[in-house]
Amino acid sequence: MNDIQKRIADSFGAQTLMATLGAKLAFVGDGEVHIELPFSTHLTQQHGYVHAGAITSIADTACGYAALTKAPVECEVVTAEFKINLLRPALGDRFLGIGRVQNAGKLLTVCTGEVRAFSGTTSAYKVVALIQATIANVRQ
Repeated sequence: MNDIQKRIADSFGAQTLMATLGAKLAFVGDGEVHIELPFSTHLTQQHGYVHAGAITSIADTACGYAALTKAPVECEVVTAEFKINLLRPALGDRFLGIGRVQNAGKLLTVCTGEVRAFSGTTSAYKVVALIQATIANVRQ
């Protein structure tokens, strides 16, 4: 595990919301982070779909950590804004939030991402959400 992967893993481990949701860090690369979320009835809304709040949380967090892979070592990151499009009901056995850096500046990083829904053991998926986020570098 390299320094940035350790930095992301340590920070992710300190996020109690991700632990509460049951989300796990699945991949950390240069400018890209994946977060897995297993289906749980505790995360559903009244129709049995995974709640938009849970889907949005993994998308936003994946974008934030993707931005952190590009941030100066003396900085942390916080979300400045995001836009999410919920494309279809979040139905599946597991979900994967993917965040990717599109442009990393001195103060702001623009990321895009998606949340994929998987059912069964197949690798086929449906995209249930798209996100664009602006992440701010904050000196510690």
